[in-house]
Amino acid sequence: MDRMSNLDASFLYSENEVDLHHNAWVGIFQGPAPSGSEFQAHVVSKLGRIPRYRQRVRFVPHDIAAPVWVDDPHFNVRFHVRSIALPSPGSDDQLRELFTTLMAEPLDRGKPLWLMWTVDGLSEGRWALFSKLHHCMADGATTTDITTILLDADREAVAEEPDDWHPEPTPTDQELLQQAIIDSGATAADSTDRYATFMSSLQQRTAEVDLAFASLDTSLSQPLSIESLNGPIGPYRRWAWAQVELADIAAIRRVLGGTVNDVMLAAVTRAFRDLLLSRGESVEGHTVRSMVPVSIRSADDEAGNRVSSMYAELPVGEADAHQRLDQIRMQLDGLKASKQALAGDVLASLAGFQPPMLAAMGARVASHAVSPVNTVTTNVPGPQRPLYALGRLMLDNWPYISLAGTVRIATTVFSYNGTLRIGVTGDWDTTSDLQVFVDALNDGFAELKAIANERPPTTSTPPASPRKASATTKNTTAAPAAPRKRRAPAKKASTATKATSTTAPPKNR
Repeated sequence: MDRMSNLDASFLYSENEVDLHHNAWVGIFQGPAPSGSEFQAHVVSKLGRIPRYRQRVRFVPHDIAAPVWVDDPHFNVRFHVRSIALPSPGSDDQLRELFTTLMAEPLDRGKPLWLMWTVDGLSEGRWALFSKLHHCMADGATTTDITTILLDADREAVAEEPDDWHPEPTPTDQELLQQAIIDSGATAADSTDRYATFMSSLQQRTAEVDLAFASLDTSLSQPLSIESLNGPIGPYRRWAWAQVELADIAAIRRVLGGTVNDVMLAAVTRAFRDLLLSRGESVEGHTVRSMVPVSIRSADDEAGNRVSSMYAELPVGEADAHQRLDQIRMQLDGLKASKQALAGDVLASLAGFQPPMLAAMGARVASHAVSPVNTVTTNVPGPQRPLYALGRLMLDNWPYISLAGTVRIATTVFSYNGTLRIGVTGDWDTTSDLQVFVDALNDGFAELKAIANERPPTTSTPPASPRKASATTKNTTAAPAAPRKRRAPAKKASTATKATSTTAPPKNR
């Protein structure tokens, strides 16, 4: 059995009936859809390279140690890989409604914490694949690694032979307690040595660490400039899509400067600006604070979570698109120079030395605290080559980000095969105007593209690297600076050119 890190375990401890910590995505493929048994066999052939998919969580009594991963003696792929269908021809709105309904269901903690669904009946002869796994298993980077294992890089890929897997015996509660005590005694001296080594390494980087914590304190010590975006959330979600070609963002960067993340955050800033204005709120002199996760994973890190964060103040009070981009670029450059993400890494490392019982209590208490940010904006680089499922090309891969605490809107980006795809998640009860946000996200990118088209290149910014790609939204024309009036989403829209969102209420469970 393998013991979780305190960080991985925190995603279990902090989960409740409205905060479900799922990493998820929707892949859309060329048809025809495979049969249920065909896709189950495909997944089974891959499981030898994804050990966690046949393991379940065991909590140690009284939380005297972190939970452990143990083999599931009753593992059955038919429970985890299911087949459903939409009434043909199923629309993308119907697909999103089905997906968000499934996301509102907690994963069964008595089984491995993942599920997949093949969804037949999608319009234009397409089919979809839903993937849902618990955040305690993987961060965004690990989820991408799992995706590239489950899918194939070659249309004609030869099916892998399933491994000869036999589950290890399941430990009893008494054995879990005994092992926790043994591990505690065996690792006490090692933990002391590791702590001394860790503190020594910090002392050698005193100036760098002090600068990082000073930057973190500056970001989080001030109250939120806008509080109306935060509040209690319910169990159901709205989910919207948008996309843009990576080459289009590179064109903006060559003229206006900045990174891909800078351009993406500038578009998100426009989206929040228009959303707030459409609600009749003042934005003059205000900012929206966004947590920007930063991967700190190294090549030697195992599966799980290895992530820190920076905290950006998005200048929603700035009406000029170019000025917004410049302010964000200078701010992010400063956060990187201050190594703010280092502070989060240090805190996570220190948390690893605290008693597991205190870590569990702290995570549960924190899940009910007021969030120190208005939103989360995250980017997960993906493969820049086509992927296939049983010879069917994956046309799109739409990412989903869960909500937690008092955050009611969050944005995530996944890059695949030269295109950045964006998923915007909103709380169902409090973001009925999520389409305003998505429309403005499109407009924000359109503004920057129009400005870039009117000016000669002024920087030597290189084209965007696929491994560092973030996102904005796809557009074709410049949009007016004034915010759009709130309007009902269209009943149907093309996923290739127009952002859309779930328009029907969630089904009762």
